[in-house]
Amino acid sequence: MTAVLSVGSNLGDRLGWLRLAVAVLGPHTVSPVYATAPVGGVEQGEFLNVVLLCALTADTAWECAQDAERRAGRERSVRWGPRTLDVDVVDAPPPVPAGLVVPHPRAHERAFVLAPWVDVAPQAVLRGHGPVAALLDRLGREGVRRRDDLLLSA
Repeated sequence: MTAVLSVGSNLGDRLGWLRLAVAVLGPHTVSPVYATAPVGGVEQGEFLNVVLLCALTADTAWECAQDAERRAGRERSVRWGPRTLDVDVVDAPPPVPAGLVVPHPRAHERAFVLAPWVDVAPQAVLRGHGPVAALLDRLGREGVRRRDDLLLSA
């Protein structure tokens, strides 16, 4: 099993923050960049999102995710508020550290996770919920726009 990480930014140099996460999280497959509407929380700007597939266990993925967020100066003052960088471990193999739930409990409800994930793993299955492509079909792509003009690489 491969670790699946969802990476997003809606403050400052959004593409630069995504590049930082790509560098910190090591060798991986990177999805195309998506521009997405924020979900919940306060009024805020549009996000840029990608999904990374990494050869990491859940504990290592979580450590790397937190390190990337720290390097980006992430502040958690407002729940679901704007952020320089947000890295979620969507799913990953054990060991799973205390405090982390995998698969991510809301991944199946988030087109900004599912759309880029389908691009890099069309046959992917979200444990407990089914094929990612079918989940995305049911949810739809409203508020999610692929940005082929913005490129990241592994």
